[in-house]
Parts: sequence; structure tokens; C-alpha cells
Amino acid sequence: MAELTIDALVFDVLGTLVDEPAGLRAGISALASSPGVPEVPEVERLLLLWQRHIEREQRRIVDGDRPYLPSDHVDREAAGLVAEAAGVDDPAAVETLARSARRLPPWPDTLAGLTRLAARFPLIGLSNASRTALLELNAHAGLRWHQALSAEDARTYKPDPAVYRLAVTVAGRPPERLLMVAAHAWDLRGAQALGLRTAYVARPVGDPPTSFDRFDVYAEDLADLAAQLGVS
Repeated sequence: MAELTIDALVFDVLGTLVDEPAGLRAGISALASSPGVPEVPEVERLLLLWQRHIEREQRRIVDGDRPYLPSDHVDREAAGLVAEAAGVDDPAAVETLARSARRLPPWPDTLAGLTRLAARFPLIGLSNASRTALLELNAHAGLRWHQALSAEDARTYKPDPAVYRLAVTVAGRPPERLLMVAAHAWDLRGAQALGLRTAYVARPVGDPPTSFDRFDVYAEDLADLAAQLGVS
């Protein structure tokens, strides 16, 4: 690992600290098993429909092809598409499904890892989730931060540089003194472009690095990250 002088850690949340697909699967399964649903499509197909909508619409917002909407609104759109595909037309069920995006379980190492790292570094959460969604995510998963930042404050989404700039501003330190931690290579590339140092943490649902990526740290989990950063 390259020599690092780090003053704070910046964490992606969705997929990195919480198992987003697991939470969405639970919500979709509950919807698809509702009374009166004529047919139960495959949960994985509906999950992919949700994920593709979120990815596409956030990309359109970043590219300026659509006005900014907080993640809550995009989640409701995705929930509506999934409900329609599942044969559900109950607005209350759609709203319940949309809120499943806020009820995501932490990975097994997340809580202990954050506690261990917080003993050495200020921890900043930086998420594409809206302010309200991030509050509920943190509460549901039991996440503990020194500061939690939402992309809503930049009115765009990662990987727009404006989102990473939120963390730099709050930390009050040069970008190269911050370490962005994520399970998504695309997220780390976005942080890298603004000058932040980068740490990839492997997760089953992440976006793994390519052979062209050059991140500062490659960790198996948060315990491995802490060990590599010299945190006992």
C-alpha cells in the first residue's frame, strides 16, 4: 500500500456499509406476496428493474438531462414500475415498497468496523440517498457517524464532483488528506477525479475495480481496512 497521510475517512453507504439488494428484495417479496396479486414474478427480475431505473435516472440527472429530484422521488418511481410489473395497483403498497429502500441491513462487519475506525479518524458518510432517507438508513442499520452528508445538498448525484466536494468542505482539509471508502469502483473514480485518496472494500454487490483502476487501498472488509490503516 502506498504511504498515506489521512485526516478523515469518507464512506459511501449504499452497498458499501449496508446490503441494499437484501433490503429491496425483502420489500419486493412482501409486495409480490400481497393478497390479490394474480401472479408472482421473479424477485430478482423485479430487483433488476428497480436497480436499472435508479441507475439510469440518476445518470440522467448528473448529465443534466433531467432536473434534480431527491432519491425519495426516484425510489417511488422505481417502486411504481416494480408494482406494475407485479400486478399491484395499491398506492399504499407502492409507498411501502418505496420505503424499503431505507430499511437496509448492515453488512456483518460494518458496525464493529466503523467503531474501530472512529477511534482514529473522523468518519463522514457521503450518500446519494436524500437527507430524510439517510436519516432513516442510519437509524435502521445502526450506523454511527461524526457527520452524514447527502447528495441532496449538492442537488446532484455521485459521481458528480459537487457531491465529493461536500465532504472536502465539511472536513476543511485538502482532498488528498481524505480517504474515500466504497465498494463501487465508479464511486472511487469520481472521488479520485477531485483528488481524494481511495480505498476499495470488496462486497458481493459492489462494482469491482478493472485492471485499469489504481486505488490506494484494496481491502477485503472493514477489519482489513482498519488493519491496513494501522488502526488496532
